[in-house]
Order: sequence, then C-alpha cells, then structure tokens
Amino acid sequence: MKTALLHYWLLAMRGGEKVLQAIARRFPDAPIYTHACRRAAIAPDLLAHPIRESAIARLPFGRSRCQAWLPLMPWALRQWDLSGFDLLVSSESGPVKGVRKPAGAKHLCYCHTPMRYLWDLRDDYYRRAGPAGRLAMRLFTPPLRAYDLRSAEGVDRFVANSAFVAARIRRVYGREADVVHPPVEVARFAAAPERPRTYWLWLGALVPYKAPDVPLEAFRGLGERLVVAGDGPLLRRLRRHAPPNVTFLGRVPDADLPGLYAGAKGLLFPGVEDFGIVPVEAQAAGTPVLALRAGGALETVREGETGLFFDAPTPQAIRDAIEEARARRWDAAALRRNAARFAPEVFDRAFGEALRRL
Repeated sequence: MKTALLHYWLLAMRGGEKVLQAIARRFPDAPIYTHACRRAAIAPDLLAHPIRESAIARLPFGRSRCQAWLPLMPWALRQWDLSGFDLLVSSESGPVKGVRKPAGAKHLCYCHTPMRYLWDLRDDYYRRAGPAGRLAMRLFTPPLRAYDLRSAEGVDRFVANSAFVAARIRRVYGREADVVHPPVEVARFAAAPERPRTYWLWLGALVPYKAPDVPLEAFRGLGERLVVAGDGPLLRRLRRHAPPNVTFLGRVPDADLPGLYAGAKGLLFPGVEDFGIVPVEAQAAGTPVLALRAGGALETVREGETGLFFDAPTPQAIRDAIEEARARRWDAAALRRNAARFAPEVFDRAFGEALRRL
C-alpha cells in the first residue's frame, strides 16, 4: 500500500516524535507530512524520509514557534495533495488529522491526545495567557473546536497512547480507540550500572501542568535532597524560591539519563500526563515512582510493587509518600519486569495488530 505519514510538527525529539520514529520504521519509503521541521533537532532516520512541510513553515517563525499559527493550520492542511495514497497514518496531538483523504484510502490516527489547549486544559491555558493570548483564545477556540470535531470524522480508526487518552477521545469525538502504549527504550535504562541512591528526582519540562513547584515545597525543611532535571518557562522562578536542598541540573543529555535515574531513591511525578514515559524509564532503571493517582501513571505504575500513589498534588501528600517509600524494600527486578511491558517490540506487535484490524 502506498502510505503517507502525518505528524503535527517536527521541532524536537520528544515522546510524540519517538512514536513517529517507531511507526516510520514500518514504512521506510513513506513521506512524512508535517507543518514544520527543524532538521537539526530531528533523528537522522526520520530525516531519511522525504519531509513535506506545509505553508506554515514559510511563515515568520514557522519553524520555531509554529504553534502560534494554529488558526491557519486547517487551511494549510488543505493545500496538500495526497491523491494516490492508499493509507494515511497520522501521529496526532495537533490539527493534522484533518487532511483531505483520497477516495478509497484508509486513515489510522495514533492520537497522543485531543488538543489539550482546546478541550480539557483550555481554562488552564486561558488563565496563564496574556491579554493578546486570551483574546485569540476567545476568537479562535469555537471555530477550531468545530474543525477538530469535523476532522475526526475522516479517521477510520483511532489508536490512543493510553486508556486515559482513549476515554478523552470517547468524550471529545464520540469514538472508540484501541490502546497501544508508546515504545520506551527500557533495555537502555535497565543496563544502567548500580550506584548509591542519594537523592530524589523530578524530571521533565518545567511547565505548570507538570506541577514542578509542588515537590520543591515538599522538600522545604525536609532532610533529603531533591534533584530537578529539565528546563522550561518556570525555571527562573523555581530557582529563585527553591530551598537549599534542591539542585537544578537543567536539561540533561540523553546519554546521561540512565545514570541519573539509577542514582535516585525515587522519582516524583505530581502532574497529570496522558501517558508519561518518564515513570517507565525510571522503573526500567530500578527506581520506584511516587505519582499522583491520575492519568497515564495509573497504567504504568503498580501500587506497592513499583511505586506509590498520592491522592492530591500537595507538599504534604508528597512528604507522606516519601516517608512510606523509605520504609519499604523495593525489588529492582520487579520494577524492570513491569517496565518491560512498554518495550519497543511490544509496541510493534500491538501497532501491527491495529493496522491489521484496519
């Protein structure tokens, strides 16, 4: 079958791009259609595919802040001519599934989430936006929501990255979705050498919905050390108000991540994620996870065996979880076995089955 791959934008190698990378291995000759591609930040095997950018890439800041052109993306998608393709496979958490589907073609959409800034988290984004952003959201949210609902009608089958996202797809689009968890390089993290575990770890983008400020407050006055790995818009404020037992590492090179996990007593995960690759990586390195009882963590962490849950994203809830975690003995082999459920070969089998069902 002549196949086209679709992805919202290629600006960095994050979770969505790694899923696309795994899908693309099945279709080595397929072109990739995307709104914008920052080639220096993308893996070479993806760049080996023909990359077809939309008109968004040619607009000012189109390859650096293409999200600002969201209201024009439905128009840009309509400029692509996909005639002749038998199969469209979209990797989606933005408006890319709304392409014109050729007659007789099938469209499989791997949905990381319906657009959070239009649906579930719209109010949160609105509160954090400046005056211009709020005006834009008031003007464009209704037509973009209408467009998003129409675009879902062109998808023949949805695949969700978690049961949590499958429920969101059902709620927003009124459609059922297969669940195929993303691939995680668990073998690489499981191979990390054993080392003394001397700190607790928070890792991720320093953005509000990941709640990085809550662990910082939990460690204020606590006789433990917290390492914060990652950067983002909250970095400066968090540094300014952090207690002295918190260390900021900034963005950690990918090659250093296995050792970083292996030196941690536990990973703190207070945000609500659609899936959450970080907790799986931590477990692969033999590190237990203390997570908010919500979102994708409920599918990746086994309570009492590979981690603990707390019921509210508060400093006291995190302190209580840390105290309980310190009193337990964690079986590194059990942690790694659980992480192995999300290995790339498991993804390949499950995604292949979704294609066969389509």
